[in-house]
Amino acid sequence: MPLSQYLEDFTVGQTFGSGRLEIDANAIKRFAADFDPQPFHLDDTQAGDTLFQGLAASGWHTAALTMRLLVDSAFRPAGGVIGAGVESLQWPAPVRPGDVLEAESEVLEVRPSRSRPEQGMLKLRITTTNQDGKVVQTFIANLVVKRFVP
Repeated sequence: MPLSQYLEDFTVGQTFGSGRLEIDANAIKRFAADFDPQPFHLDDTQAGDTLFQGLAASGWHTAALTMRLLVDSAFRPAGGVIGAGVESLQWPAPVRPGDVLEAESEVLEVRPSRSRPEQGMLKLRITTTNQDGKVVQTFIANLVVKRFVP
């Protein structure tokens, strides 16, 4: 796999796996304290009395962790992982302390830009799962990727 992949290096159906990240309660609480200070992300006891029935990571924390997994994966678009937007985002299951997350990215579309010949767009489906294979997040993202210009 090349270090940098240009738009022309990607094909529909291509997939990229990631490494793994283990999540602990302190990380969940630190993120929540800064960005999503709700009881089910901050306090074990209070979290037990909520819809989650226990401490759960913020969905935004899950999204940030997924970004880390994506950036550290074999998916290496030239110029970096540059988002142009997200079409959908779901959190079908909570992330809990002790979960080990990994992500898989699938190329859904490769499209050269008509107005900017030096770049194009990739549409990716990124699925994040825990150690049991349970899906904890899915999203479809549109990314700006450099084209190979000799």
